[in-house]
Amino acid sequence: MSKEIAIIGAGPAGLMAADLLSASGRRVTVYDRMPSPARKFLMAGRGGLNLTHSEPFERFVARYGRRAPVLRAALEGFTPKDLRAFADGLGADTFVGTSGRVFPKAMKASPLLRAWLARLDAQGVDLRLRSAWRGWDAEGRLLIDDDVVATEATILALGGASWPRLGSDGGWAGLLAERGVTMTPFQPANAGFLTGWSDAMQRFAGEPLKNIALGFAGRTVKGEIMLTRQGLEGGAVYALSGPLREAIARQGFADLVIDLKPDLNAGQIASKLGRASPKDSLSNRLRKSLGLPPAAIALVHETKAADVKAVRVRLTGMQGLERAISSAGGVSFDSLTLDFELKALPGVYCVGEMLDWEAPTGGYLLQACFSTAVAAARAILR
Repeated sequence: MSKEIAIIGAGPAGLMAADLLSASGRRVTVYDRMPSPARKFLMAGRGGLNLTHSEPFERFVARYGRRAPVLRAALEGFTPKDLRAFADGLGADTFVGTSGRVFPKAMKASPLLRAWLARLDAQGVDLRLRSAWRGWDAEGRLLIDDDVVATEATILALGGASWPRLGSDGGWAGLLAERGVTMTPFQPANAGFLTGWSDAMQRFAGEPLKNIALGFAGRTVKGEIMLTRQGLEGGAVYALSGPLREAIARQGFADLVIDLKPDLNAGQIASKLGRASPKDSLSNRLRKSLGLPPAAIALVHETKAADVKAVRVRLTGMQGLERAISSAGGVSFDSLTLDFELKALPGVYCVGEMLDWEAPTGGYLLQACFSTAVAAARAILR
């Protein structure tokens, strides 16, 4: 076929689709309005580039919550093991960390991206940067800046709406809505939550609380969080961000319960505290008997908690999209076929974070971006 396959967006989802299609001999052009590709991917790599997770597959799929059923086929078609093999094939050998998370041994994104772009170039992929997609003309042809492009198929890999300064600002949503695509409003996901700390508590901003458990709406998550001047952030609270966000939207607050000693039961804690000197202050008893760090002791005082296993923190808001690691909302799955093709625009596919799903950090975000891209590319090849 003489027409090209156009991919809009040079992030991980767009590049993955380009890789598979070009390796199969198709003519592929990737367009991106930014001056360099995969900016958010590189930003994620500064923290180690958590590619995916090694946990059992059924537990892995469950991390996608209510979207697990519609993402399952894509995740089965390109699994965490497949993603590791892909990275290894680029020379970015991976390893499994103690938490089960999977990282490249280099612990950054840039070596993997350089090797990936070199392979795409060798496969004939035309990467056009500073090229903005502006929708379609009256005949359904792509508009790239002031040019009209005839395509065999199009994959939109435009990202969500988090960290907009890196290129994904959700500004494309109106172009799809005009064509009859149902959109779910964007909301922050995997972002910090806000509470009204006292001045004394704000002094502990930047301090972690490790080996704790968080409870909300019948769910319990073990891990760690970071205290901020405005509230809390970190992996454990991110895992609960969906229900916490919904509760705040519904009633104006969410009461998060923190267990500072999840490995001890109530009886063991009472026994340890009972052996403390009656002359000791509460802070000294918590430090000496339970080994709580100063930040955890300050939290007990701040919340006037009577039980270190049930420290209740009232959250009243969430950081915005500009600080969120990812976003919820986007293209509704009702607008898509099982292959991620838009029902209103045959031949146009949507992949990655621009779809209406969310997942916690831990490798789940990148995995779904890669898996949906592979599913769409394979559908085009079929």
